[in-house]
Amino acid sequence: MDAFFASIEQHDHPEWRGKPVIVGAPPDRRGVVSTCSYEARRFGVHSAMPSRQAAELCPEGIFVRPRMARYQEISAAVFHIFGESTPFVEGLSCDEAFLDVTGVRGLLGAPETIARRLKARILAELGLTCSVGVAPNKFLAKLASEERKPDGLFVVPPEGAPLLSWLGAKPIGALWGVGPKLAERLASADIRRVRDLQQVDPERLRALTTPGVADHLLAIAFGRDDRPVTPEREEKSLSREHTYPEDVTSPELLRQTLREIAFDVGRRLREAGIWAKTGRLKIRYAGFRTVTRQAAFAVPVCDDRALREMAWDLLARHLEPDTPVRLIGFGAENLTASPSPYGEDDLFATDAAAHPREREERLCATLDRLRARYASAFSFPDTP
Repeated sequence: MDAFFASIEQHDHPEWRGKPVIVGAPPDRRGVVSTCSYEARRFGVHSAMPSRQAAELCPEGIFVRPRMARYQEISAAVFHIFGESTPFVEGLSCDEAFLDVTGVRGLLGAPETIARRLKARILAELGLTCSVGVAPNKFLAKLASEERKPDGLFVVPPEGAPLLSWLGAKPIGALWGVGPKLAERLASADIRRVRDLQQVDPERLRALTTPGVADHLLAIAFGRDDRPVTPEREEKSLSREHTYPEDVTSPELLRQTLREIAFDVGRRLREAGIWAKTGRLKIRYAGFRTVTRQAAFAVPVCDDRALREMAWDLLARHLEPDTPVRLIGFGAENLTASPSPYGEDDLFATDAAAHPREREERLCATLDRLRARYASAFSFPDTP
C-alpha cells in the first residue's frame, strides 16, 4: 500500500488530499514521524525523523496522531481482497503482502492481469492506491513493487540477460540485508551496485563479510530466492508486527511503534474476551537476524497500559544500541479465558473501590467503544 497510514487519513479527510500529511507525534512534543504522505516527502520528511525537524522542513504539514484501530480495519479489508484472489497470502505487515498466484492463472489470467484487477478493486472499494511487483520469486517481487511508486505496477524482465541488467543497475543498498554499515564496507571494496556483486570473486566477498552473508548476497544479486509464500496459520497467540520502509535506529520510533502495536493487541484481546499471561517482543535487524524475548505478567492482563509497559521494558533490556532494525513486533501469549480474580494479586484489596486492574480494563473497553463509533472522525489520545 502507498503511504498507508497517511493515505487513509487523506481518504477520511478529503480536505487534506494533495496536502502534506505527517502521521506521528505532534511537532511541539518529543517524538518522531511514523510515516507521511508523498506531498510531505517532497519537503524531505521521512519516517523516524524527529517531528520538530519535520515541522521545520514542512511548515504547512498537517500532523496527525496514529489511529491504529482505523488502520487495522482498512488492513483487514485489503487482506480480504487478497484472499479472494488466492489462498496463498503471506502478510509482511499491515500494509504489505506476498501473493502466490501460480495456481489461479487458469481462472484469473496472467499475473499482470491479476495485479491490475487487484489495484482496481482496492481503489474502487477502499479509495486507496497500491504498488504491485510481479516476479517469479519473493525477493524480485518486493524489489519490483518499489519500482514505480506510488500507484505503480512493474513486471520484472525475463530471466537471463534482461533480468541481470535490470538488477545490476540497482544500488547495493536495494538488496535485502544490506544496511548502511555493510553498504559502506562493500563500497570500500568498489562494490556499489548490484552489477559489481555479479562480477565479484566469491572468495573475496566472503573475506569482506562472512560466508553466510556472502552466499545470500550472491544469490539475490542473480535474482535467486527459493522461499515459498507461506500463508498465515491459525494464531495460538495475538501479535502484530511492523516492517519499516527503511531500517530504523531511533529508540523513540521503536517505542512509538510498540505503543501502537500494544494498543492493537489489547483491543483484540478484549474483543475475544481473553487475557494474556506472557508478553513477547520480536526484533528483526538488518540482515534478517531475528531476536525474540518474552516475560510473564504478574497476573493475566488485557489492558493497554500493562501490554505497552511490558513491550517497552523488553525493548529497553534487549535492544542492541545503534543496530538498524527492519521489523518490530509484540504479541500476547499463553492466553486464558479465566483470569485470576481481581484482588487476588493484592492482599490488601477491598470491595470499597474497583481494583486497579479492573479500572484499567474498564477504561480501555470504554475507549474501544468510542474509537469504534467515531473512528472516521476523531483521533483519541493514548490510554494513560
